[in-house]
Amino acid sequence: MYQWRKFEFFEEKAAGRGVPGEIASRVSCCSGGRGRVAVGCDDGTVGLLDRGFRLSYGFQAYASSVLFLQQLKQRNVLITVGDDDQPSSQSSAICLKVFDLDKVQEEGSSTTSPFCVQILRIFTKQFPQAKITSFVVLEEAPPILLIAIGLDNGSIYCIKGDIARERITRFMLQVEDGTSLPITGLGFRVEGQAHQLFAVTPGSITLFSLHDHPPRRQTLDQIGCETNAVAMSDRMDLIIGRPEAVYFYEVDGRGPCWAFDGEKKFVGWFRGYLLCIIEDQRSRKNTLNVYDLKNRLIAHSMPVGDVSHLVSEWGYIILIMSDKKILCIGEKDMESKLDMLFKKNLYTVAINLVQSQQADPASTAEVLRKYGDHLYGKQEYDEAMSQYIHTIGHLEPSYVIQKFLDAKRIYNLTNYLEKLHDRGLASKDHTTLLLNCYTKLKDVEKLNHFIKDEDGVGEIKFDVETAIRVCRAAGYHEHAMFVAKKAGRHELYLKILLEDLGRYDEALQYISSLEANQAGLTVKEYGKILVEHRPAETVEILLRLCTDCGDPMTRRGSNSMHLLMIPSPMDFVNIFVHSPKYLMEFLENYTKAVKDSPAQTEIHNTLLELYISKDLSFPSISQENGFEEQNIKERKGKEVANGYKSGPREKGNLGKEDMNVAKDIVDRQRKGLALLKSAWTSEMDDPLYDVDLALIICNANAFKDGLLFLYEKLKLFKEVISCYKQAHDHEGLIACCKKLGDSSQGGDPSLWGDLLKYFSELGEDCSKEVKEVLTYIEKEDVLPPIVVLETLSKNPCLTLSVVKDYIARKLEQESKLIEEDRKSIDKYQDETELMKREIEDLKTNAKVFQLSKCTVCTFTLDLPAVHFMCMHSFHLRCLGDNEKECPECAPEYRSVMEAKQKLEHNARDHDLFFRQLRGSKDGFSVVADYFSKGIVSKTAIPPENGR
Repeated sequence: MYQWRKFEFFEEKAAGRGVPGEIASRVSCCSGGRGRVAVGCDDGTVGLLDRGFRLSYGFQAYASSVLFLQQLKQRNVLITVGDDDQPSSQSSAICLKVFDLDKVQEEGSSTTSPFCVQILRIFTKQFPQAKITSFVVLEEAPPILLIAIGLDNGSIYCIKGDIARERITRFMLQVEDGTSLPITGLGFRVEGQAHQLFAVTPGSITLFSLHDHPPRRQTLDQIGCETNAVAMSDRMDLIIGRPEAVYFYEVDGRGPCWAFDGEKKFVGWFRGYLLCIIEDQRSRKNTLNVYDLKNRLIAHSMPVGDVSHLVSEWGYIILIMSDKKILCIGEKDMESKLDMLFKKNLYTVAINLVQSQQADPASTAEVLRKYGDHLYGKQEYDEAMSQYIHTIGHLEPSYVIQKFLDAKRIYNLTNYLEKLHDRGLASKDHTTLLLNCYTKLKDVEKLNHFIKDEDGVGEIKFDVETAIRVCRAAGYHEHAMFVAKKAGRHELYLKILLEDLGRYDEALQYISSLEANQAGLTVKEYGKILVEHRPAETVEILLRLCTDCGDPMTRRGSNSMHLLMIPSPMDFVNIFVHSPKYLMEFLENYTKAVKDSPAQTEIHNTLLELYISKDLSFPSISQENGFEEQNIKERKGKEVANGYKSGPREKGNLGKEDMNVAKDIVDRQRKGLALLKSAWTSEMDDPLYDVDLALIICNANAFKDGLLFLYEKLKLFKEVISCYKQAHDHEGLIACCKKLGDSSQGGDPSLWGDLLKYFSELGEDCSKEVKEVLTYIEKEDVLPPIVVLETLSKNPCLTLSVVKDYIARKLEQESKLIEEDRKSIDKYQDETELMKREIEDLKTNAKVFQLSKCTVCTFTLDLPAVHFMCMHSFHLRCLGDNEKECPECAPEYRSVMEAKQKLEHNARDHDLFFRQLRGSKDGFSVVADYFSKGIVSKTAIPPENGR
């Protein structure tokens, strides 16, 4: 075996300590646990030592001696085996006692003793007495204990159960049939619910499976060891020490073997370290060695005297010597051990040490960093990088990157950046740097591996936008496209196709393969380029996208709900900023395919502007967002290129171009008028476009037919007349007034008055038109004759002959009306005079009632009778309760009174009076009617203040 390196990872603690003087007898056994060390003496006493190795308290456990003891981990209980020196003919003096250390009972002024829960005799008739050579206790689920007691005859007595309540079972195990070798060591191994017991003799190692009934015995080896050279590791492997080596045993036999020469006085296990007290064969001196088996080093080595006991507690290794001195050894902290190794440049040992002791990742990374720095200083760059790679996730990447930015070390830098991406810890800058390394090295294979590896599997381990940007800048467009497609960044994929490669057909095909929402987003962003180079194909894709013609299976539910889910054509209007002709084509085809679009109003607004504008350009009035001056200039430039803005040309070409432009304007305006009418039919209350916007467009482009239609639909008849006035179209004026001034058709007869005023202010001879207008004024009785004469007098070109026949007819009509009014006056005067005489007669002359029959029952009138001034007579019994008014005349009287009250109420309702006044053709007749009913004359005039 090669020589192991020795280090001083442990140091002596509490030097010069010894067993307290209160313990006078020889220490026969000891046990650590629960913050105290329990020692048993050959005089039967047990002492409990604290951290300072001072006696907490002691008590007399046995009369003779304490053979074995063990403190439990889960409960504050002490199990002891000792000799009470009180043998009898029926029982042995060796007994097992259970002490509850939480219950202390006073025994006098100077001593205290814990409560003894149970005393159990070990040897019985079924279990003959023999010398006890080993003892071990296993804690199961409290309060169940499993105790194994090894004897010098090769037998093992086992006790299982609740010892305190003596609910136990006993059984015996035998190491080998027919042998009497003593049991030198015992050890329990627990795997789930399975319990196993290692038993060691000087000549064999046996494993008992206690979960089998009866327990199954298995001999693991034919060699053994002496007492104190047996221990159990933290992995529950059996350790035995022999002069030639230290052996480890598992359930299936011998495991690792470590060839440490020398007789093993003691073997122990402490925090992953193997403890051996070895006696030198020549000098017969003892040495304590602490072995780190994982790292193959000696963590501590020191000479020791004659050791009687080896125990661990408080994180220390405690050695009790035969002379009662105590040697306490503690492990140094990790920082001190690492500093020691760094000073010796033993970085590999330091790395193995932190890894074996399961230090936190940050501490491990710090050791790796120092090792990497050490190698870097020795210019061993490859080895240094291998160490730096292990620090990824804990060491700032920039620390490593700065060291390897030199072009000579670009391969190392590339390796580090690759690992950084594999861990998913790379930033955008790291991706940029790695791709730049690939491009500078022109390593297409690695670039392919980085970009295209694990195609379609897992997530991308780098920043997509950064990778695409670097690949584009370096000319690796296919790689950039691959990344964009794999990451689902359709806009970046199309940007490369269109801006870098100019593959427009492929871009259109790719858009067609996308889902509707993704396709819509990409067309919005790159539609201008597509329309510029492939307008017809782009329009076709937009139609499929907006009408969903390509996927009829998605048309579910109501049609309106479906239309709300697909994109609106107005979302794509802006991409046609340089191609209004194709915008018009797109919207026309869409309106043919979809009749009930939610964006119908906006579509019609845009189409109207395209149709009616004399200069076919991108619609700016109907688009709320507008465009910047730069876009306007670009649009004008496109118009010049498309021929809409013609510059100096040859005369022949110019004339032909003008004819085509004029024809195009006529055709478009014809479509515009048709759209105005079809989108606002007589059955519709509201149009399917913005009326105000349509008026602005028609007015801005002097589109007379559109204005006339809109004014007529809006009942703005005076504006209609104004259109004809501006055009000096007299025939059109009169025809329009015939249509719009007919009151029987809901027209406005006052238009004839406006028309007469127009001709009077015209300043030219228009006798024919005036005569025709007068005919309709007379028919509709629009104006009084005096107003007609005053109006026509303003035109000096008109003669009296124009109005002669009109005046004659009006005078004749007035004369007839005057005669009729005179007859009515005479009639009303006669009726009034007759009423006055009747009233006077009632006031001055007596009234004789000669009616002989009752008006109600028609029987002869007898007393008591009631006579009314209206000459009706009634029996009193026929009148009932109502004897103050005539039943025959009462209804007529009430109607007269109600009419009178209504007239008086109307006299106070000024709004009604003015409404009637405004709605009447002859306002004077309304006033006269109010006066005739006595309403106005009876209106009370409030008195002035102070009168």
